[in-house]
Amino acid sequence: MGKLPHRRLLTIKAAARSPREEFGMTYPAHLFAARVPRYTSYPTAPHFHSGIRETTYRAWLAALPEEIPLSLYLHVPFCDTLCWFCGCHTKIVNNYRLVGSYCDLLAKEVEMVADALGARRRVTHIHWGGGSPTLLSPTDLARLTATMRRRFDIAGDAECAIEIDPRGFDGDTAWALAEAGVTRASIGVQDCDPRVQKAINRIQSDAETEDCVRLLRAAGISRLNLDLIYGLPYQTKDSIRRNIAFALSLNPDRLAVFGYAHVPAFKKHQALIPEHALPGVAERLAQEELIHDLLCEAGYVAVGLDHYARPGDPMAQAAADGTLARNFQGYTTDTAPALIGFGASAIGSLPQGYAQNEVAIPAWRAAIEAGGLATARGIELTFDDRVRRHVIERLMCDFSVDLKQVRRRFHLPCHYFADALDRLQPLVAEAAVTLDGDTVTVNPQMRPAVRLAAAAFDAWLDGGNARHAMTA
Repeated sequence: MGKLPHRRLLTIKAAARSPREEFGMTYPAHLFAARVPRYTSYPTAPHFHSGIRETTYRAWLAALPEEIPLSLYLHVPFCDTLCWFCGCHTKIVNNYRLVGSYCDLLAKEVEMVADALGARRRVTHIHWGGGSPTLLSPTDLARLTATMRRRFDIAGDAECAIEIDPRGFDGDTAWALAEAGVTRASIGVQDCDPRVQKAINRIQSDAETEDCVRLLRAAGISRLNLDLIYGLPYQTKDSIRRNIAFALSLNPDRLAVFGYAHVPAFKKHQALIPEHALPGVAERLAQEELIHDLLCEAGYVAVGLDHYARPGDPMAQAAADGTLARNFQGYTTDTAPALIGFGASAIGSLPQGYAQNEVAIPAWRAAIEAGGLATARGIELTFDDRVRRHVIERLMCDFSVDLKQVRRRFHLPCHYFADALDRLQPLVAEAAVTLDGDTVTVNPQMRPAVRLAAAAFDAWLDGGNARHAMTA
């Protein structure tokens, strides 16, 4: 996907503009107030159920063909401060003892899953997520890595990625990551403006971020991603420009730019964020548009809904050749048929379906201590789920899908997607989506509409959509 054209085709006026809506809009904003999933899986996590437990998960693991490569995800659900915007499963700790004992059990879980697989399987991708996985001591990071290397066949060219909080990051940690085989680091920046940082309880100086980047590169970890957020309280046109200018000064390979999901009913700490200072739908869309324009003008390629990459980056290449994938970490070049999750709340994605560990750390801990796997919920995929998952993933990654090819691939009757095509009509009427024969294409000038287009194919989606984030 190359640089998208400048968006000036659909300019509308907003009713009752607030003083903060200073950007101007080029979207039909009323479309984007809907709350629909981000589609990092299908069916999505709210539809997981307790019928998928340890016995089922063990059977799924044992049935995995020995020749297929695996991807591993390790969840470290700890932070030393609470960012009020956070939607992750994490616990605030001020004593490392709890983290250390968690690592003991994480290593035990790796051993048990390796036993359940029945053979030493090849791994092509590893992702450390959180929480803040860089909260781990170099010693614990090394021993967990050693356990994985002993029980799995880690490919020499495997990508090993980790999420980083720059606050408190030091040279010892950087070198420990390099020793652990980390090849890519995703650095949380979020926003650089002090007023915004105070409103979300994420105080992080530019110098801390710059030091983190310098230390990583000095340790030989040169593939760097930056994470930014729009839709935060008090963000303005000028602050967005400053954020992007600072991000570009760090010369990252990729940027992920997420829209803040304000769901205080599910994440109660988000109620600490001043709601009156949050941008409205039209303003959020305008922020996304401004970021898009600035990054594309700087030479980055728009990838999927919310990622940007340098033209030669593997993610940009995957987007161009149609092999981009999407999983619980977002857009990825990882195409392993099975993702194995370790740790509290971690989700595994296997050919048979999804399996999630106990979310609460005490429940996960109790299961592992008792010698069992901590699988608590999940869902087994039906034939229809597999079909719609394929369509939704291609829409989310490619912004287009040929339904004729899909019907041919899955041996479907010609009327199979009639319900979805009906639900797409309002998007067609707004020029957000075009239908050319059997090909559905999202207007590249309205990228956020891709979630709405995907939702049209979601047979699980009901009217109770408050659990999801706004489309904008």
